[in-house]
Amino acid sequence: MLAKKGQPILIAGPCSAETEEQVMATAHGLKALGKIDLFRAGIWKPRTRPGSFEGMGAVALPWLQRVKAETGLPTAIEVATPRHVEEALRHGIDVLWIGARTTVNPFAVQELADALAGTGVPVMVKNPVNPDVALWAGALERMERAGITDLAAIHRGFSTFAPSRYRNAPTWILPIELKTRFPHIPLICDPSHIGGRRDLLLPIAQKALDLDYDGLIIESHPDPDHALSDAEQQVTPVRLGEILNALQYRGNASDSSEEFINHAEELRQKMDVADREIVEALARRMALVEELAEYKRENNVKILQLDRWQEIFNTRQEWASRLHVNEKFVGELYKLIHLESIRKQTEVLNGRPVDGPTHLGPGL
Repeated sequence: MLAKKGQPILIAGPCSAETEEQVMATAHGLKALGKIDLFRAGIWKPRTRPGSFEGMGAVALPWLQRVKAETGLPTAIEVATPRHVEEALRHGIDVLWIGARTTVNPFAVQELADALAGTGVPVMVKNPVNPDVALWAGALERMERAGITDLAAIHRGFSTFAPSRYRNAPTWILPIELKTRFPHIPLICDPSHIGGRRDLLLPIAQKALDLDYDGLIIESHPDPDHALSDAEQQVTPVRLGEILNALQYRGNASDSSEEFINHAEELRQKMDVADREIVEALARRMALVEELAEYKRENNVKILQLDRWQEIFNTRQEWASRLHVNEKFVGELYKLIHLESIRKQTEVLNGRPVDGPTHLGPGL
């Protein structure tokens, strides 16, 4: 059911199943779009703090049975305990997903894997709340070891203390890394939880499709403003249809003309040459760093030189601006180069290897 296909997997439904009428209105509205593959709804909704709406629980499961009977749409819910799994399967739920708060806990994931072993039910695994690819990968591996072969990963963004326009920072590099580790597992984007706002759904969904994601999961409600949970990020089925119609579905290079493929390959070869030159330049720089460290050691000079680091950081960004390269990107790149330089100098001055980049602060 979750296997990769020619078109993106489209999953939609309310954040929470609130009433039978609300669930059925949403389901019929989504069915009318003719594009939705899977109906999702939150049944158990433990919130960060108690006191807010925490879902209807098992009483709502028959409502999803009715959704499937009347619309033909398969259904999906989140499970967090073996008891949830048992209840969901007893009511014929087609797909289960593991939430971000559960993925972060290997003990809980293993309990779910044990409960799911031998069931054959498709499972989707959301990324953990914190930006940790290893936890995400570990949860998928636990499912695979339990014999779950119909798997998908859901990218719903990551918590961050940094100011952000997003509810959960997308940190796109992490799902891309997961995709390289598990190319056989579909990767689905959750623009609702990443954006946290209706106006961000379309750009996030488009970005995901441009990055070759295999599907989207978007929250929909017949009356979003009065939803009992996550009202700001839900849209009506009609609005969801408008968003889906506005998306551009771009093809793969393999679908393009021979002329495009040949020119793309030529450009990639040139990028390979440029990358080799970048690595060679880094090697030359690190050789100079090592030489400088020897000179400092001989003259009993400390590693950290704040004025020098500030000069490097500022001038490199100025050079980037003049060459029409993103200044922020170059600034972040030089922070990494600086950390490696510190590590190398520390090795030379102390006469022993240092594992990984040190975090001693600025200054060369």
